[in-house]
Amino acid sequence: MKLRVDLLPHGGYSDTVLVVDILRATTTAVAYLERGASALLLTQSPEAALNLRDSVNDAGEVTRNERYLLGGERGGLPIPGFDFGNSPVEAAGQNFTGREVVMNTTNGTAAAHIAAQSGKHVLLASLVNAHAAARRARALAVEEIAIVCSGTDLRVSLEDVYAAGVLAEYLLAMGEFIVDDGARIALTIRRNLGNPFEALSSSGHGVTLERLGLGEDVRWAARISESTVVPTLDAHQDLPGALRFVAG
Repeated sequence: MKLRVDLLPHGGYSDTVLVVDILRATTTAVAYLERGASALLLTQSPEAALNLRDSVNDAGEVTRNERYLLGGERGGLPIPGFDFGNSPVEAAGQNFTGREVVMNTTNGTAAAHIAAQSGKHVLLASLVNAHAAARRARALAVEEIAIVCSGTDLRVSLEDVYAAGVLAEYLLAMGEFIVDDGARIALTIRRNLGNPFEALSSSGHGVTLERLGLGEDVRWAARISESTVVPTLDAHQDLPGALRFVAG
Protein backbone atom coordinates (compact mmCIF):
# COMPACT_ATOMS: atom_id res chain seq x y z
CA MET A 1 0.00 0.00 0.00
CA LYS A 2 1.29 3.45 -0.92
CA LEU A 3 0.94 6.57 1.24
CA ARG A 4 1.16 9.85 -0.61
CA VAL A 5 0.98 13.38 0.79
CA ASP A 6 0.51 16.30 -1.61
CA LEU A 7 1.49 19.59 0.00
CA LEU A 8 -0.87 21.24 -2.50
CA PRO A 9 -3.61 19.62 -4.62
CA HIS A 10 -2.18 18.15 -7.83
CA GLY A 11 -4.80 15.67 -9.02
CA GLY A 12 -4.24 12.27 -10.52
CA TYR A 13 -5.74 10.38 -7.57
CA SER A 14 -6.80 6.85 -8.41
CA ASP A 15 -7.82 5.39 -5.07
CA THR A 16 -8.68 6.86 -1.66
CA VAL A 17 -8.18 10.56 -0.91
CA LEU A 18 -8.20 12.43 2.40
CA VAL A 19 -8.74 16.14 1.74
CA VAL A 20 -7.36 18.37 4.50
CA ASP A 21 -8.20 22.03 5.13
CA ILE A 22 -7.75 22.39 8.87
CA LEU A 23 -8.37 26.16 8.98
CA ARG A 24 -11.18 25.71 8.42
CA ALA A 25 -13.33 23.97 5.80
CA THR A 26 -12.85 20.30 6.67
CA THR A 27 -13.05 21.08 10.39
CA THR A 28 -16.31 23.00 9.90
CA ALA A 29 -17.67 20.23 7.66
CA VAL A 30 -17.43 17.80 10.56
CA ALA A 31 -19.26 20.26 12.83
CA TYR A 32 -22.13 20.65 10.33
CA LEU A 33 -22.70 16.91 10.15
CA GLU A 34 -22.34 16.48 13.91
CA ARG A 35 -25.08 19.06 14.36
CA GLY A 36 -27.52 17.16 12.19
CA ALA A 37 -26.99 18.28 8.58
CA SER A 38 -28.21 15.51 6.27
CA ALA A 39 -25.58 16.37 3.64
CA LEU A 40 -22.93 18.87 2.61
CA LEU A 41 -22.88 20.26 -0.92
CA LEU A 42 -19.49 21.66 -1.90
CA THR A 43 -19.78 24.04 -4.85
CA GLN A 44 -17.20 25.39 -7.25
CA SER A 45 -18.19 29.02 -6.69
CA PRO A 46 -20.24 31.26 -4.36
CA GLU A 47 -22.62 31.95 -7.23
CA ALA A 48 -23.34 28.24 -7.64
CA ALA A 49 -24.15 28.04 -3.93
CA LEU A 50 -26.52 31.01 -4.09
CA ASN A 51 -28.22 29.57 -7.18
CA LEU A 52 -28.94 26.34 -5.32
CA ARG A 53 -30.76 28.17 -2.54
CA ASP A 54 -32.36 31.09 -4.39
CA SER A 55 -34.39 31.13 -7.59
CA VAL A 56 -35.52 34.29 -9.37
CA ASN A 57 -38.70 34.50 -11.48
CA ASP A 58 -39.33 36.76 -14.47
CA ALA A 59 -40.55 39.53 -12.17
CA GLY A 60 -37.27 39.49 -10.28
CA GLU A 61 -38.81 37.95 -7.17
CA VAL A 62 -36.51 35.66 -5.18
CA THR A 63 -37.78 32.37 -3.82
CA ARG A 64 -35.63 30.71 -1.19
CA ASN A 65 -35.39 26.93 -0.95
CA GLU A 66 -35.49 26.33 2.81
CA ARG A 67 -33.88 22.95 2.36
CA TYR A 68 -30.51 24.64 1.95
CA LEU A 69 -28.34 26.76 4.20
CA LEU A 70 -25.19 28.41 2.88
CA GLY A 71 -21.83 28.49 4.64
CA GLY A 72 -18.57 29.86 3.33
CA GLU A 73 -15.90 32.51 3.33
CA ARG A 74 -13.56 34.69 1.35
CA GLY A 75 -10.49 36.03 3.07
CA GLY A 76 -11.67 34.33 6.26
CA LEU A 77 -14.88 36.37 6.42
CA PRO A 78 -18.47 35.28 5.61
CA ILE A 79 -19.57 35.63 1.99
CA PRO A 80 -22.30 38.29 1.55
CA GLY A 81 -25.70 36.63 1.24
CA PHE A 82 -24.61 33.41 2.96
CA ASP A 83 -26.26 32.21 6.15
CA PHE A 84 -23.01 31.33 7.91
CA GLY A 85 -19.29 31.81 7.61
CA ASN A 86 -16.75 29.01 7.75
CA SER A 87 -16.54 28.75 11.53
CA PRO A 88 -16.63 25.40 13.35
CA VAL A 89 -17.45 27.23 16.58
CA GLU A 90 -20.43 28.92 14.94
CA ALA A 91 -21.57 25.65 13.34
CA ALA A 92 -21.32 23.76 16.63
CA GLY A 93 -23.86 26.12 18.19
CA GLN A 94 -26.55 25.47 15.55
CA ASN A 95 -29.08 22.74 14.78
CA PHE A 96 -29.01 21.64 11.13
CA THR A 97 -31.37 18.69 11.42
CA GLY A 98 -33.19 18.10 8.14
CA ARG A 99 -31.15 20.70 6.26
CA GLU A 100 -28.37 20.47 3.70
CA VAL A 101 -25.46 22.87 4.04
CA VAL A 102 -24.00 24.28 0.85
CA MET A 103 -20.33 25.16 1.32
CA ASN A 104 -17.94 27.29 -0.67
CA THR A 105 -14.55 28.35 0.69
CA THR A 106 -11.33 29.80 -0.65
CA ASN A 107 -9.27 26.61 -0.55
CA GLY A 108 -10.92 23.49 0.87
CA THR A 109 -13.89 23.12 -1.45
CA ALA A 110 -11.64 23.64 -4.48
CA ALA A 111 -9.31 20.90 -3.26
CA ALA A 112 -12.26 18.54 -2.82
CA HIS A 113 -13.29 19.14 -6.44
CA ILE A 114 -9.77 18.34 -7.65
CA ALA A 115 -9.76 15.13 -5.61
CA ALA A 116 -13.17 14.09 -6.90
CA GLN A 117 -12.10 14.33 -10.54
CA SER A 118 -10.36 10.97 -10.31
CA GLY A 119 -10.43 9.69 -6.71
CA LYS A 120 -12.35 6.48 -6.11
CA HIS A 121 -13.18 7.46 -2.52
CA VAL A 122 -12.94 11.04 -1.21
CA LEU A 123 -13.08 11.85 2.51
CA LEU A 124 -12.79 15.15 4.37
CA ALA A 125 -10.24 14.94 7.16
CA SER A 126 -9.26 17.26 9.98
CA LEU A 127 -7.55 16.98 13.32
CA VAL A 128 -10.90 16.64 15.09
CA ASN A 129 -11.75 13.45 13.16
CA ALA A 130 -8.19 12.33 12.36
CA HIS A 131 -8.30 8.83 13.82
CA ALA A 132 -11.74 8.02 12.39
CA ALA A 133 -10.77 9.40 8.97
CA ALA A 134 -7.54 7.38 8.90
CA ARG A 135 -9.38 4.18 9.86
CA ARG A 136 -12.02 4.79 7.20
CA ALA A 137 -9.40 5.46 4.52
CA ARG A 138 -7.46 2.31 5.45
CA ALA A 139 -10.63 0.24 5.20
CA LEU A 140 -11.48 1.61 1.75
CA ALA A 141 -8.08 1.77 0.07
CA VAL A 142 -6.77 -0.95 -2.22
CA GLU A 143 -3.52 0.48 -3.58
CA GLU A 144 -2.95 4.01 -2.31
CA ILE A 145 -4.06 6.59 0.22
CA ALA A 146 -3.41 10.19 -0.79
CA ILE A 147 -3.56 12.95 1.82
CA VAL A 148 -4.17 16.24 0.01
CA CYS A 149 -3.34 19.51 1.73
CA SER A 150 -5.54 22.35 0.48
CA GLY A 151 -3.03 25.09 1.26
CA THR A 152 -3.81 28.79 1.49
CA ASP A 153 -4.16 30.87 -1.67
CA LEU A 154 -2.16 28.36 -3.74
CA ARG A 155 0.68 28.24 -1.21
CA VAL A 156 1.69 25.48 1.19
CA SER A 157 0.22 25.91 4.67
CA LEU A 158 1.89 24.74 7.86
CA GLU A 159 -1.34 23.68 9.54
CA ASP A 160 -2.40 21.35 6.72
CA VAL A 161 1.02 19.72 6.48
CA TYR A 162 1.02 19.22 10.25
CA ALA A 163 -2.41 17.57 10.07
CA ALA A 164 -1.25 15.37 7.21
CA GLY A 165 1.54 14.22 9.52
CA VAL A 166 -0.97 13.33 12.22
CA LEU A 167 -3.01 11.32 9.71
CA ALA A 168 0.12 9.62 8.38
CA GLU A 169 1.11 8.61 11.91
CA TYR A 170 -2.25 6.97 12.48
CA LEU A 171 -2.07 5.16 9.15
CA LEU A 172 1.45 3.88 9.74
CA ALA A 173 0.32 2.50 13.09
CA MET A 174 -2.23 0.36 11.21
CA GLY A 175 0.19 -1.34 8.86
CA GLU A 176 3.06 -1.01 6.43
CA PHE A 177 3.09 1.63 3.71
CA ILE A 178 5.48 2.78 1.03
CA VAL A 179 5.72 6.49 1.82
CA ASP A 180 6.62 9.28 -0.57
CA ASP A 181 8.66 12.41 0.18
CA GLY A 182 5.51 14.42 0.90
CA ALA A 183 4.60 11.97 3.65
CA ARG A 184 8.12 12.15 5.06
CA ILE A 185 7.93 15.96 5.16
CA ALA A 186 4.54 15.87 6.90
CA LEU A 187 5.76 13.36 9.47
CA THR A 188 8.84 15.47 10.17
CA ILE A 189 6.72 18.60 10.71
CA ARG A 190 4.37 16.70 13.02
CA ARG A 191 7.20 15.26 15.12
CA ASN A 192 9.15 18.52 15.37
CA LEU A 193 6.22 20.76 16.31
CA GLY A 194 4.37 18.38 18.61
CA ASN A 195 1.61 20.52 20.13
CA PRO A 196 -1.29 20.95 17.68
CA PHE A 197 -2.41 24.36 18.93
CA GLU A 198 1.15 25.68 18.65
CA ALA A 199 1.35 24.43 15.07
CA LEU A 200 -1.99 25.91 14.03
CA SER A 201 -1.73 29.22 15.87
CA SER A 202 1.79 29.91 14.59
CA SER A 203 0.85 29.25 10.95
CA GLY A 204 0.29 32.17 8.63
CA HIS A 205 -3.41 31.48 8.33
CA GLY A 206 -3.72 30.91 12.07
CA VAL A 207 -2.24 34.35 12.70
CA THR A 208 -4.66 35.86 10.17
CA LEU A 209 -7.67 34.27 11.84
CA GLU A 210 -6.54 35.50 15.24
CA ARG A 211 -6.25 39.01 13.80
CA LEU A 212 -9.81 38.72 12.46
CA GLY A 213 -11.09 37.81 15.92
CA LEU A 214 -11.52 34.13 15.01
CA GLY A 215 -8.96 32.66 17.37
CA GLU A 216 -11.55 30.36 18.93
CA ASP A 217 -11.83 28.58 15.59
CA VAL A 218 -8.10 27.84 15.72
CA ARG A 219 -8.44 26.37 19.21
CA TRP A 220 -11.40 24.28 18.07
CA ALA A 221 -9.51 22.97 15.05
CA ALA A 222 -6.52 21.95 17.20
CA ARG A 223 -8.44 19.21 19.04
CA ILE A 224 -7.30 15.76 17.94
CA SER A 225 -9.66 12.82 17.33
CA GLU A 226 -12.68 14.04 19.28
CA SER A 227 -15.16 13.13 16.53
CA THR A 228 -16.00 9.91 14.70
CA VAL A 229 -17.81 11.71 11.85
CA VAL A 230 -16.08 11.41 8.47
CA PRO A 231 -17.62 13.43 5.61
CA THR A 232 -17.63 11.01 2.68
CA LEU A 233 -18.30 11.70 -0.99
CA ASP A 234 -21.67 10.16 -1.76
CA ALA A 235 -21.87 7.65 -4.59
CA HIS A 236 -25.05 9.42 -5.69
CA GLN A 237 -24.23 12.77 -7.30
CA ASP A 238 -27.15 14.60 -8.92
CA LEU A 239 -26.29 18.31 -8.80
CA PRO A 240 -23.92 19.63 -11.50
CA GLY A 241 -21.19 21.77 -10.00
CA ALA A 242 -21.70 20.50 -6.45
CA LEU A 243 -20.24 17.54 -4.59
CA ARG A 244 -22.50 15.79 -2.08
CA PHE A 245 -20.84 14.57 1.11
CA VAL A 246 -22.60 12.59 3.81
CA ALA A 247 -21.56 11.32 7.23
CA GLY A 248 -19.55 8.15 6.88
